[in-house]
Amino acid sequence: MKFVLVIPALTGLFLLASAPDFVAKAYVNTFQAMSDDEIKVDKTAYDFGTVRESDGLISTEFIITNNSANPIVITYVGTSCGCTATEWTKEPIEAGKTGKVTVSYNPTGRLGAFDKTITIMTTGSPDGIIVRITGTVI
Repeated sequence: MKFVLVIPALTGLFLLASAPDFVAKAYVNTFQAMSDDEIKVDKTAYDFGTVRESDGLISTEFIITNNSANPIVITYVGTSCGCTATEWTKEPIEAGKTGKVTVSYNPTGRLGAFDKTITIMTTGSPDGIIVRITGTVI
């Protein structure tokens, strides 16, 4: 009876010991870094010019093109200020297709020049893609 219990226990230990290597290989293959040519953004900066504070929220879109052979996912979009909000394509961007990141800036109570950075993280770009918005609020 003890022999019957030892075999499954040893098998479980073997599988558990080999799992980290398997998971690491799957992670590397799935999230392999892509070159700059494989993930493109239509512009790296957008200047709103002069905007009136009274006009309220202003927005622009950055288009992400997947030129790779594999789908990518926009995993996170971070901003340098709470005055800047983002929305982005949540579903995978298939090879040859595009997704978008919408960036909105709230000028209320922020007279003067602004220069904000947005970091776009994708499964194919471990360093992220940095874009900027600039302008002047009057």
